[in-house]
Amino acid sequence: MTSTTDTQHFYEPKNGHGLPHDPFNAIIGPRPIGWIGSQSADGIPNLAPYSFFNAFNYTPPIIGFASVASKKDSLTNIEATGEFTWNLVTRELAEAMNESCAMVPPEVNEFERAQLKQGPSNLINAPRVAASPVSFECKLTQIVQLTNHEGQQVPSWVVFGEVVGVHIAQSALQDGIYDPARTRTILRAGGPASYYEITPETRFEMFRPKV
Repeated sequence: MTSTTDTQHFYEPKNGHGLPHDPFNAIIGPRPIGWIGSQSADGIPNLAPYSFFNAFNYTPPIIGFASVASKKDSLTNIEATGEFTWNLVTRELAEAMNESCAMVPPEVNEFERAQLKQGPSNLINAPRVAASPVSFECKLTQIVQLTNHEGQQVPSWVVFGEVVGVHIAQSALQDGIYDPARTRTILRAGGPASYYEITPETRFEMFRPKV
């Protein structure tokens, strides 16, 4: 536990962090990886991982990811088609996920580049990662361009989608309950190249207090 008497490093982000690497990504983490499958208006498949990703609503289930610093191919495709998939990244798929993040032209199929088989979706046209044990089929609900506290727009966009279909491998279920340790889910941990794997020995349970 960190002591309240520890010397603190304070910085204002607008003036730089003064550290070897920006700590923001590591502090807000580990985070689920938004491995997003999409398809261009011309039918070209695209697959890309996004480190700013999470769930935002239960009913209906809504997830979102951020295209940071520029409009990337996933955002362009989703604007055109209104749909995308999210695919769980496991330890087994980590290297393929990393390969799919290469900055390549829009006409390059990242599924082929990463040697991944495309899986068909049931309700949308966007492709899934066939080897992923969990995939969501999503329909676009909102695209929000972010602003700073002064109301000025910044070149980052959050894409929200309603999950309309869920694919779960039976091997990921233990007595009907989904267990991320069974899939060896990995999480982005900030820094230049850091990730964590969810394993059974790191699990603990803590129920909400009853009032």
